[in-house]
Amino acid sequence: MMLNYKGTSVFYEDAGQGPAVVLLHGFLENTTVWDSLKEQLLMRYRVITIDLLGHGKTGCVGYVHTMETMADAVKAVINKLKLRRISLIGHSMGGYVALAYAEAYPDEVKALILANSTASADSPEKKKNRDRAIKMVKKDYKSFVRMGISNLFRPKNRKIFSEEIKELKKEALKTPVQGIVAALEGMKIRKDREILLHFTPFAKMMIIGKKDPVLLYEDLRAQVQNTDMEVVEFPDGHMSFIENKSQFIDKIKVFLNNI
Repeated sequence: MMLNYKGTSVFYEDAGQGPAVVLLHGFLENTTVWDSLKEQLLMRYRVITIDLLGHGKTGCVGYVHTMETMADAVKAVINKLKLRRISLIGHSMGGYVALAYAEAYPDEVKALILANSTASADSPEKKKNRDRAIKMVKKDYKSFVRMGISNLFRPKNRKIFSEEIKELKKEALKTPVQGIVAALEGMKIRKDREILLHFTPFAKMMIIGKKDPVLLYEDLRAQVQNTDMEVVEFPDGHMSFIENKSQFIDKIKVFLNNI
């Protein structure tokens, strides 16, 4: 289904019945990454998947897609569907968008799951890396995408999940250069939202990959200290929904069933 947002089309899917669960994909991904989890959740939940701005079948609205703008597009879908309270699951960049949404509309959030994501802002070093990435995208986006996807997995898993990586690359290459750059610019300037992990009333869970090549395990553990967040650790990389698929699905189902 399509929704008009600021003159562009936002693609979303809405299926099932029950409490609403909204799935937000990561950078260079789209709604297809959620197929396995969605299939399991549809037994008990109404599941909404959304292509974030500049990804999948959703268009771009500017040179920079801030996390707030992306959250605003998600809100437009939520309003269209007349949903009152939702559980949000965000992978990586999708987690940044989920946090922006939770900050803007805390009363509408029933639960928040950050999967391989962080509530902190980019460090100065990470910001420089984003700038380097933007230059590379403009120069040779296909090489950037192919390398970027492989580097999300724990090195030893790159052969094990070669077919899944191939499919991810195929989908990622559908992302337009403008969408890639706009997301990188938006992630670079996102604000720190660690306070939300401490002072929000809704149920929260963080899923951590111990060998995540993108996020430091120690930083994530520090974030969840003295919070009421449930923490799930897996032994692998940034793509827990693939690298630890069955356990990932089980942990999410149990968490949602208990709230």
